[in-house]
Amino acid sequence: MKINKLIDHTLLKPDATEAQIRTLCEEAKQYDFMSVCINPGFVALSHELLKDSDVKVCTVVGFPLGATTTATKLFETQDALKNGADEVDMVINISALKDKKYDFVQEEIRVLKEAVGSKVLKVIIEACLLTDEEIAKVSELAVAAGADFVKTSTGFSTGGATVKDVKIMKDTVKDRAQVKASGGVRSIEDVNALVEAGATRIGASSGVAIMEGQKSDSNY
Repeated sequence: MKINKLIDHTLLKPDATEAQIRTLCEEAKQYDFMSVCINPGFVALSHELLKDSDVKVCTVVGFPLGATTTATKLFETQDALKNGADEVDMVINISALKDKKYDFVQEEIRVLKEAVGSKVLKVIIEACLLTDEEIAKVSELAVAAGADFVKTSTGFSTGGATVKDVKIMKDTVKDRAQVKASGGVRSIEDVNALVEAGATRIGASSGVAIMEGQKSDSNY
């Protein structure tokens, strides 16, 4: 796959303006990225701006902490779909995983996948807060719940995507799901290393810099 079609062109900062979102969507069309990844409040606008392109609209649910209730995440998901989202990136309940409430974690993912249906659900596990064993466990739970992707990071915690974490995730899900690496992906070298480790999607706010062979200082 071409590099551009690996990238979810991302702007999730709380102070993002409508003008910046419009620019993001124009860049996504120019470079033919896989999607734009934006907060739920910008889904309807992005859907309208991208309707004549094949760039998808991706949004986030339970973001960035994952600590809202399942009912809240479900409502967010349904609302995002109604507004035109093609893909939903949900944050797991990290506390529940740490407490070994595995049935709860799996069921929450299953409920959201049921709501998403044939569209894409990615499960953000926030790997920087997990042990290697927990990364493998939640990746297995995500697959069992029907998720399409497991995703490394929100980009808003203590760390982003690492080759080690991506390898653990890929070794766990094998060909039953895909892996999205996000957080701190700033250059084509970063992209290549993560793809070699098993990632098939890259979340980055540095998509334009990556395509132009530059290195960004962005954290996402």
